Amino acid sequence: MRRPLLLLVGLLASTQVLAKKVDLDYQVRLLPQSGQAEVRLTLADGSAVRSLDFDLGNGNSYSDFLADGQWQVQNGRGLWHPAPGKTSLSYRVRLDQQPGGAAHETRITAHWALFRGDQLVPPARLDQQDGTELVSRLAFDLPAGWKSVETAWPRIGRQKFRIDDVSRLFDRPTGWMLAGNLGSRRARLGETEVTVAAPQGQGMRRMDTLTLLTFVWPQLQAVFPRNPPKLLIVGARDGMWRGALAGNNSLYLYSAGPLIGESGNSPLLREVVQQFARINDRERSDWLGESFTEYYATELLRRAGGISDDRYATLQARLNKLGAKVTQLKGAKADAAQVARGVLLLQALDREIRLHTHDKRSLDDVARALMRLSSASTDEFVQISENVLGRQSEVLQSKVLR
Repeated sequence: MRRPLLLLVGLLASTQVLAKKVDLDYQVRLLPQSGQAEVRLTLADGSAVRSLDFDLGNGNSYSDFLADGQWQVQNGRGLWHPAPGKTSLSYRVRLDQQPGGAAHETRITAHWALFRGDQLVPPARLDQQDGTELVSRLAFDLPAGWKSVETAWPRIGRQKFRIDDVSRLFDRPTGWMLAGNLGSRRARLGETEVTVAAPQGQGMRRMDTLTLLTFVWPQLQAVFPRNPPKLLIVGARDGMWRGALAGNNSLYLYSAGPLIGESGNSPLLREVVQQFARINDRERSDWLGESFTEYYATELLRRAGGISDDRYATLQARLNKLGAKVTQLKGAKADAAQVARGVLLLQALDREIRLHTHDKRSLDDVARALMRLSSASTDEFVQISENVLGRQSEVLQSKVLR
């Protein structure tokens, strides 16, 4: 038995050693004058890849394609069959985005650029030769006078990063990115390197942001035990969308907005919770992820001592007023009233679990179970909650879940 087992282990090890590593380099040149970036994908050996089938979307974000090998655009997709040997595909992508209004969601100016890495390289289906492993890197060519660039990926050079996403076969740059004349502050929280960066003169409260995160971090980790190696927070003010939005190990924050609003809501903490919880919904259960995010954005601040009892009572009164007329939580897109009613339901469920388990379990156990699923429905949420409770939940008999 021992000899065949050793042979099998040896065969597996040799297969891993013999895997052919092929470099895939992304070179990005930012072009402020045209609001674009020029992107070049270079494969060290094109014969290792049969094809890359890109989803170019319905707009005109991508243009000016030049390819070694065969290139074809049809029905919003671009199909590339690379040429043998060292081979490249280049194109231009528009970074300025103003969806449905005057405010920019992403922007490139004469002095800085704030955008998503997802924009640089569209999602693609990769068909590669067996036994091939692509080793992906991202490098930037910055305009004259621009000093630095920040991404959520590990830095391997001055303006160079390693792209390695174990969840995808095709490694492409994702997450928020920022380039230009920047100001940055860094801190290590738990096992995560947190960077807060913004263009100079954009009013980003870097130290305030780090202080708030340092304050809440132990509570965040206690509920959602994730340890990303890096978390990048970027922000700007001029012409930018007045909100917050999470990306891959990164988030955008409007730099002129409050870290904690008068209502007690924190856009920063909301997106950080979303980044760590990643509770994805399905089957018309949008309320689920939204309400969990809203619940913990306030709850973690309260646990850290950042909300007094009277302020918390005021927040509760606001939730009750907002969610009073909601009769149904399920739907394709939850509105503010449904989210508020969902938060009230989660609060009641937490009290029920703590009461019947003598404080040995709580909603935190439900949240940790949900974060391990790729997606969850309302029915699965009910089943998990009752498993944690150890009995049928009276709270979850509510008509708003039917």
